[in-house]
Amino acid sequence: MKKKVLIVTNHSYMLWQFRRELINSLLKKYQVSISTPFVGHEADFARIGCNMIQTDLERRGMNPLHDFKLIGHYKQILKDEDPDFIITYSIKPNIYMGALCAKQGIPYSVNIQGLGTAFQNPELRIVVSRMYHHACRKAKCIFFENQSNADFFSNKKIIKKDKAVVLPGAGVNLDQYAYTPYMTHDDHKFHFLYLGRIMHEKGITELFNAAKQLYQTNQNFVLDIIGFYEDEYKQSVEELVSKGIAHFYGFQKNPVPFYQQADCVINPSYHEGMSNVLLEAASVGRVVIATDIPGCRESVENDRTGYLVKPKDTASLLHAMETVLSLSEHKLSEMGMDGHLKMENEFNRYKVVKQVMEACGL
Repeated sequence: MKKKVLIVTNHSYMLWQFRRELINSLLKKYQVSISTPFVGHEADFARIGCNMIQTDLERRGMNPLHDFKLIGHYKQILKDEDPDFIITYSIKPNIYMGALCAKQGIPYSVNIQGLGTAFQNPELRIVVSRMYHHACRKAKCIFFENQSNADFFSNKKIIKKDKAVVLPGAGVNLDQYAYTPYMTHDDHKFHFLYLGRIMHEKGITELFNAAKQLYQTNQNFVLDIIGFYEDEYKQSVEELVSKGIAHFYGFQKNPVPFYQQADCVINPSYHEGMSNVLLEAASVGRVVIATDIPGCRESVENDRTGYLVKPKDTASLLHAMETVLSLSEHKLSEMGMDGHLKMENEFNRYKVVKQVMEACGL
């Protein structure tokens, strides 16, 4: 009988997009079960050989009643599955399943993919830090996606420093996001691309303001927008589209064609674990603009593969967009190739998979 590995997460989409190669590697040696809300990829995981466990989980907020039910569900999973090792992703699985593993003596690792909104509120930060300290105390290792987040956890005594393992994010699949030469557009316009959730913390207000200001002096561009928008931005998106400043495509399962058609990809986020959008864009060979924050700056070499701007700063973002618009086709291609080579050398996903397996002792 193969030993059992249990993976606990809050979203099957993210797991399928960024951890599929890891799970395929685990399946070669172990039985793999996955606890997740069933929101779209449970059949895909079952098809490759995983045992899927439906788990209702509220991704946002801390409702004591609902979380108490979740903890009870996790206890039942441990009883039914009797796993030999557990890997958790995202805050609630990390904290609740981590605490149960520590209590029951089950080997486990925790993945902290960014500090997120919980650490932006000073009062909530204290509570969550204590919960993480309790949940991580017996973990074999705690994975981080950038050094800054790892330093924060160790400096605040949330975890022991020697248990932190810093990964280059989830890495990027260089075959899926293969290098593609720059394309000529039928509309003869420069295409900026934003791909992600359309929400305040992603820097959308600054991006939309910069795009409107840029359009006052230069109409030779369009902002392509991919993703779900929160209600507060519905009117702003519709306004940009009506003025010809933006094209809105909604959520797209396959972002590759949009990366290929882009001339520059923008991520003006306030905080990240590691921006997968930047890794994917660079792998395809596109110049990027990103905020100079942990989780973005690691994958961007300023003035060589892209441009780093001040977070929450419309003027800084606008200047970078103007700079990119002024670049020659040759310079864009040169910077895009440099970005692709950086992904090959530093962010290859299969290297990340090997690092995870070795750190977990799997």
